[in-house]
Amino acid sequence: MRLSLATLDQASAAVRRPAYDPREAACGVVHLGVGAFHRAHQSVYLDDALAAGDRRWGVIGVSMRKPDVAEALAAQDGLYAVETLDLRTSWRIIGALRRTRTLPLAPEAVLADLAAATTGLVTLTVTEKGYCLASDGLDFDHPDIVHDLASPDRPRSAAGVLCAGLARRRAAGGAPLTVISCDNLGDNGARLRASVLALAERRDAGLARWIGDAIAFPQTMVDCIVPAATAQSRARTDAVLGLVDAASVQREAYAEWVIEDRFAGPAPDWRSLGVTLTADVAAARRLKLHVLNAAHSALAYWGLERGHALVREAVADPQLDARLDAMIRDEIAPALPQLPVADYWRRTRARFANPAIDHRLDQIAQDGAFKLSQRLYPLILANARAGRPTEGMLAVAQAFLRRHPPADAAALERLFPAELWSDPELRRQLTPVSDSLQD
Repeated sequence: MRLSLATLDQASAAVRRPAYDPREAACGVVHLGVGAFHRAHQSVYLDDALAAGDRRWGVIGVSMRKPDVAEALAAQDGLYAVETLDLRTSWRIIGALRRTRTLPLAPEAVLADLAAATTGLVTLTVTEKGYCLASDGLDFDHPDIVHDLASPDRPRSAAGVLCAGLARRRAAGGAPLTVISCDNLGDNGARLRASVLALAERRDAGLARWIGDAIAFPQTMVDCIVPAATAQSRARTDAVLGLVDAASVQREAYAEWVIEDRFAGPAPDWRSLGVTLTADVAAARRLKLHVLNAAHSALAYWGLERGHALVREAVADPQLDARLDAMIRDEIAPALPQLPVADYWRRTRARFANPAIDHRLDQIAQDGAFKLSQRLYPLILANARAGRPTEGMLAVAQAFLRRHPPADAAALERLFPAELWSDPELRRQLTPVSDSLQD
């Protein structure tokens, strides 16, 4: 039998069930990008809010492209299990996800959800590339943005969905709300706000002013290692659950969520849920982005070249471990002098070595061009300008280029920020030795 509200009572006693009736939860959150990270991170925090008695924070999950995940969850009444991989593995059924949509199939419903009076929060995990950004803001030449300007009521991009949904909210006299980016993007709240305002300005200057006044876009940092579900992880969960769960996810025990203390409208009691509220998210985000995420990318490209498949295998390789330690000690730590890089890296390395987690390097290696532009390129440029070492970070970029060789010199140049590429020495070191790449 499949996990659902009808079969929930038949789940094994070894699995923690929702401490409330999921049917009693109102949908106060719209989440864009209902992938594994959201289900393993933000929805767990919101499930805790519902269990504590605040029934406003059920989630409407929106799949931005394909219907697979939304349909799998709908068939289970939004229920799914989280497998937490630690010294002792545990399982928990999450009831916070109350409804699912697929944007291309139900754009009207998604926009109505954003305009609904019950909606107080919008959260996003659409990956870095889902923001359709150029170096100076929203990329108005991006095909999704071009489409959203031409067909605003059938949006494809995250900015387009927010702009169209907030337009309807404004027209309905809707109350303010908070939009929380949960992606690994520098200045994520500010950049999302600027993108939505830029798109709104093209539609209606009055809409842009209203969004600027009524909608909060706090900066955030999220942290939890969430490997992609596999046939093996799903089989483990099904065996313990005693039911079939086509939407289960796996994660490590550690989780962190830091949010800038700036909200519009209602919000959960974040602090009681273990969320850190602060006036300045920058320090936590820079540590995560330039240490943990940068190290993940380094292990992915270096580890794949040495025949490793998993993070724990790569970090156990003495040569890679020493190389990564040197990059963090000699290059990343000097670029972040006010931050506790050494202590943070010691804790992070222990998380990478978790023997219970099979975090695939090829999963981390996806979308490398954009990830490296956030994780490493700003530090490469800062170190080069200050006369500090860059060899290790450049070696990560070179390994990326070996895995994804550009077709020609123009394609190579497009992979790097203009400021970095304009440095002759950096450009020389980033140019692969290949007869096929001639200026």
